[in-house]
Amino acid sequence: MSFYDDEPTTAVGVVVERGRGSMPFALIHGEPLVGCAAWAMGEAGIQLLDLVTPWEDVRDAGAPLVWHDSLCPMTPPDFLSACVRRALAEDVVVAGVLPVTDTVKDLEERDGVTLVAQTHDRERLRRLASPLVLPPSVVARLHDWPDDDLVRAVSDLRALGQVLFVEAPAGAARVSAATDLARLEALTRR
Repeated sequence: MSFYDDEPTTAVGVVVERGRGSMPFALIHGEPLVGCAAWAMGEAGIQLLDLVTPWEDVRDAGAPLVWHDSLCPMTPPDFLSACVRRALAEDVVVAGVLPVTDTVKDLEERDGVTLVAQTHDRERLRRLASPLVLPPSVVARLHDWPDDDLVRAVSDLRALGQVLFVEAPAGAARVSAATDLARLEALTRR
C-alpha cells in the first residue's frame, strides 16, 4: 500500500544526494541535477520518499525500492520503469550499468618504481550508473536503508543474493565534474 493513501504503489524510491557535495545542485538544461532525477522518478510512476521515512514503513509497504543517484540526473523514466519491472519479474536486485570506454591498466610497484602492468579487457568491465532497484523480498530482509554509496550498496546486496546488471542508456551517465556535466548536457540536448 502507498504511504499516503489507500492506492496500491508500484514502487517507492529515493533520489540519493547525501555524500555528493554540491554537485546535485549544479544545473543541467537549466534545472538542478537532483530535480531532474526526481522528475524522472515521478514520470516513471515511482512514489518519492525521503530518508526520514522510517525504514520499518518502507519494509512493511511490500513495494520495490528504487535507489536513484542524483548524479545520474538524465536517466530516462522508461529505463527506471523497466528496471522496476525486471526486479519484480525476476525477484532480483537490478543495477543500471554503462560500458567502460577508457583503457584500464594495473600498476605495479617494484623497487620504488611504478610500472604499467596488465591491461583489462573493456568488454568485461562496466561502471555503475543508476538506478538500483530492490525487489520487495530483498527490502524485507534489510534492517535499514541501503548505503548512500551505490558501489557499497551493490556490494552489500550481492552478499544477500543475485544482482542483475542491466545496460543503461548513455543518458544515464554519472557526473562528477563540470566536464562530465557539459558532456551529458550535450548528449541529452533536446
